[in-house]
Amino acid sequence: MLFNSFTFLIFFPVVVTIYFVIRHRFRWAWLLAASCYFYMAFIPVYILILFFTIAIDYVAGILIENAEGRKRKLWLVTSIFANVGVLAVFKYFNFLSANARAIAEVFHWPYDFPLLSIILPIGLSFHTFQAMSYTIEVYRRRQPAERHLGIYALYVMFFPQLVAGPIERPQNLLHQFREHHAFEYERVTSGLRQMAWGLFMKVVIADRLARYVNAVYNDPQSFQGLTLVFATIFFAFQIYCDFAGYSHMAIGAARVMGFRLMKNFDRPYLSRSISEFWSRWHISLSTWFRDYVYIPLGGNRTTKPRWYWNLFITFLLSGLWHGANWTFVIWGALNGFYLIFSLITAEVRSAFARAIGLASRPTIRAAVSVAITFTLTCIAWVFFRASTLSDAMHVLQASIAMPRSAHLVPLILRDAGISKFEFVYCVFLITALFAVELISTRMDLVKRLREQPVWIRWPIYYATCMAIWVLGISTEAKAFIYFQF
Repeated sequence: MLFNSFTFLIFFPVVVTIYFVIRHRFRWAWLLAASCYFYMAFIPVYILILFFTIAIDYVAGILIENAEGRKRKLWLVTSIFANVGVLAVFKYFNFLSANARAIAEVFHWPYDFPLLSIILPIGLSFHTFQAMSYTIEVYRRRQPAERHLGIYALYVMFFPQLVAGPIERPQNLLHQFREHHAFEYERVTSGLRQMAWGLFMKVVIADRLARYVNAVYNDPQSFQGLTLVFATIFFAFQIYCDFAGYSHMAIGAARVMGFRLMKNFDRPYLSRSISEFWSRWHISLSTWFRDYVYIPLGGNRTTKPRWYWNLFITFLLSGLWHGANWTFVIWGALNGFYLIFSLITAEVRSAFARAIGLASRPTIRAAVSVAITFTLTCIAWVFFRASTLSDAMHVLQASIAMPRSAHLVPLILRDAGISKFEFVYCVFLITALFAVELISTRMDLVKRLREQPVWIRWPIYYATCMAIWVLGISTEAKAFIYFQF
């Protein structure tokens, strides 16, 4: 079920109403049933995969807590193996098999393994990582094993963040299912406001930009120059509004019912460095890899070469997490290279800034840093969006071939499937979003809105809903980009 569908428009109020009406001791069961229905709206039989991993990790958590010494590690490894095994079969088997076949052909070795004709379960990587964080935290003695099977199942399947996060830790979420959440008008309206903003980002901005991006990136070999440049910039904002929009809706939906989910985005395109970008983008995944991959590898508590290697491996695995394709691997590796290069050149760049006078002009230096960071991020996004490495290389090479004609707009729009007005409208949406986020760094816009009298607040709410209805791409609900991961 999609957050931006009419089905969810009916589903959510029904779930929330019954949740607040029934007694507290039955609420976990109601939310679990609703979450099962929510997930089964995609491919019903795939809920059996969730039941399998839930059963494995529930038992493993108890066994880990009760065991000592090597047995604790054995049960942890068993749990991780089961989770990674499911990922390997459904997400990575065909990728690994295709590459093994290519290697076998080079050396003329026989290779007869067929590809699997299966559809990737929606949100598999998200709820798998959330389940793995539970058993790891139990193993580290930071979280007691959950004895209530239904509560643990709800921790994995909680519908607001089931298919695309945020990837929660057990310390933050598990105990909340036992807490009594009364209906509070301020909290409910706060959640609804955040849901509305997330829906606006998705259907008004992201889905509008997608029309241009898809037209270009579905056949990038047919385009040159600024057309590819603008398609890449539009994609940067499309994926941000798409994914951050989902996160806002998930966090807002949970807050309506009294649950607190972690922030997943924090104005990432205002970042002044790649390191800062990754502290603002998909925060729940970045911190997951930091805590469960980067730090166990040694983090920065080692020699510099090993530190850089730890960073690179972490980003490489992050890229592979996003998809079974070499484009995602290159995307992760490129971001890892960015971060390592920034660390190596930190002193040189600071000296250069002092030499040209930027050090004494912090505002200009900040603007330059933001522009450079955004440019590097867009170059990496090319590999994330392109279907193949050859397409990605064409986009990068052909983007440099700027047209000599003065009639730039017709060239940018050529065969891209949108009118001049729509193109200008897309630019306006991006500019408006950037302005809102820039202003929000200086003042709390939500707080300012909340402080306004009713005769100001409600017209704004009404205008937002009308904008979603009138300006949104609503002919059919479009899936969120990160559902495929």
